[in-house]
Amino acid sequence: MTLPNTETYKSLSIQDFDYPLPDDRIAKYPLKERDHSKLLHYDGGAISEAHFYDLPDLLPKDALLVINDTRVIRARLIFHRPTGGRVEVFCLDPADPSLYELSLSAKNTCVWHCLVGNSKKWKEGALTIEMPDGRTFSAERVDVENGLVRFSWTGETAFGEMLEQLGELPIPPYLNRDTEESDLTTYQTVYAVQEGSVAAPTAGLHFTEEVLRKLRDKGIRIAKLTLHVGAGTFLPVKGQTMGEHKMHSEVIRVTRETLKAIFEQKKSGHPIVAVGTTSTRTLESLYYMGVNVLLGNPKPYHVEQWDPYGEKFGRITTLEALAALQAEEVLGETRLLIEPGFTYRLVDKLITNFHQPHSTLLLLIAAFIGEDWKRVYDYALSHDFRFLSYGDSSLLEPAK
Repeated sequence: MTLPNTETYKSLSIQDFDYPLPDDRIAKYPLKERDHSKLLHYDGGAISEAHFYDLPDLLPKDALLVINDTRVIRARLIFHRPTGGRVEVFCLDPADPSLYELSLSAKNTCVWHCLVGNSKKWKEGALTIEMPDGRTFSAERVDVENGLVRFSWTGETAFGEMLEQLGELPIPPYLNRDTEESDLTTYQTVYAVQEGSVAAPTAGLHFTEEVLRKLRDKGIRIAKLTLHVGAGTFLPVKGQTMGEHKMHSEVIRVTRETLKAIFEQKKSGHPIVAVGTTSTRTLESLYYMGVNVLLGNPKPYHVEQWDPYGEKFGRITTLEALAALQAEEVLGETRLLIEPGFTYRLVDKLITNFHQPHSTLLLLIAAFIGEDWKRVYDYALSHDFRFLSYGDSSLLEPAK
């Protein structure tokens, strides 16, 4: 087989992935009822409209639906300097302890990678929040270059609980508004369990318990995985070509139960339906992780952004790669970049929202349905679909 040339993919121009997005088409708030959002159905080139509550009727009964069960944490902390200046500390991912579970359950101290707003106003020294019950919560920059902040607090409360008490839920910056009380519920999926994301896997926001029940009643199986969504998901591609863009790293966890379900589904030839770009990137990363295991890579569960376009991949089948992952759960990191020319190996159908111009998420869609992404977005713009995180949804099925 002909293997892809990495340099060809690095030269891809992001300017080719643009479309006009008026501000009034960005949904600032969700609909009152999640599953009443509009659903654009792209089926092998044909485009039609439905509502999200129609999803069970649009999927075959032998499908496996894969959802991301991550939960958004209150990752934005506001401190004030003694002079009154405001400093915003946005927790991205844990550094010490590096595992989410250990860091969120840590007592008294932990270190996180953070983004710091008004960074010039805080070079050194600790910033402290005095709590009404007499406890203190402090932040100190320990490595400015790498964004490391050490948090320290008094009492026996876990760090995750401190975030719940003091932090704000970080809604997307393009909403151009402050977090409101309603966001604490609406910006979480109904199946969110695993704490760690700083942004919601927004394709899942449309699901209700009723939709999930109807899917199960039809016989559609539902498998869970976890990708903790990082702030990098909002970053547009700033360079002219993809070779200038560095993909952010995100932590993924896939249980043995889900790995088995995925393997059996691919072996049977029945479709895998990914809910969102996060589930898609996790699923597609599994192939490269399996190849790493087979090739004896010392860090098999780490996927770099250009791995799909290198010569060491491509000769191993999807089933061979998945079989190599069946012994234990997968806990790793992925920087996987999916752009046009990428070979999808696991995902057959995709449920996703409408994404920003010049974004890696739009590239992922273009890789999935080809140049028809333009027809899909033109249709959505001309038929009053709502865009981005709180907007409407789509079910994409490429031509076979």
